[in-house]
Amino acid sequence: MSSLFQNAYYIGINFNAILYGVELVLYGMTMNELVSRRKKWTRTDKVYMAFSTALLVLITIYMSTEAVFGEEMWIVNQNAPGGPLGFLVENADIWYQTMGTTASVILNLCSDALLIYRMYVVWTSLWVIAFPCFLYVATIGLGIIELYASGKPNADFFVGRAQQLGIAYYTTTISLNVIATCVICGRLIYLGRALEAARNTQGRGRGVIRYTGTLPMVVESALPYSMAGFAFLVAYGIESDISILFGALYGMFTCISPQLIVLRVVTGQAWTKDQTAQSLSAMEFENLGASRTAATTTAAQSEGTSTMDHKSVGSVQDMV
Repeated sequence: MSSLFQNAYYIGINFNAILYGVELVLYGMTMNELVSRRKKWTRTDKVYMAFSTALLVLITIYMSTEAVFGEEMWIVNQNAPGGPLGFLVENADIWYQTMGTTASVILNLCSDALLIYRMYVVWTSLWVIAFPCFLYVATIGLGIIELYASGKPNADFFVGRAQQLGIAYYTTTISLNVIATCVICGRLIYLGRALEAARNTQGRGRGVIRYTGTLPMVVESALPYSMAGFAFLVAYGIESDISILFGALYGMFTCISPQLIVLRVVTGQAWTKDQTAQSLSAMEFENLGASRTAATTTAAQSEGTSTMDHKSVGSVQDMV
């Protein structure tokens, strides 16, 4: 591990602190919205409250262990044999680092589960989520193996067998992220344009922008989560020392992106199954109307042609 790794680690810890503040604000907004209507709580509201709290607890464990390890490496044990880098190599498998990695893996599973559910919401089809569900099951197995490989004595998350298994795990889970992002984005673009076309007015069509605009689409599809994951996977795969920085960003967006989705859901701004059904009904109605218009036009043209033919025949007979 070079000094570049230490610099990237330090910057990552600072970004963790900043983004943790963002998560606290989002969590507070979500809880405030849910508590304000506590007399009308549904089972879904309770699930989202528990889910948001779980995200906060897991991300707190993750970022705290990273910060504590940095303090131990640079301050408490700065004079250890080999300096901070020597301490890093000797203690990469320390128990609380394993705990932080475990929290990160569980956080990934929670976030991916929410993404799969959102895919089902915008598609309302089990076939669409079949392959993502297969990848999800694979991430569970690979995540457990990765935790064992990186947590056993003398193991290091960034080198050796643990790193190879880590590539397999993160390739699977980030592939799931990217697939979910693309599928949700594509579906929202399609449904949004269809709904605007069906309403057939410039003014009323703007109402769907709150669901299909650029910002809502970025949030609904968890785009920052997928982009940070892809950047981390590339850096981790080539064993770059800045992978720790991208890993920190990926870990925080694993929490922030799903929290943003939950916030949009509880405030009534997220895409729902009802809106999917409404869009599909609107498209069917529009297609039916277009078919009827085409049929009416064809009939009118046929009638006009027939009338002209009768007039032409009559004119010829008069001439004769």
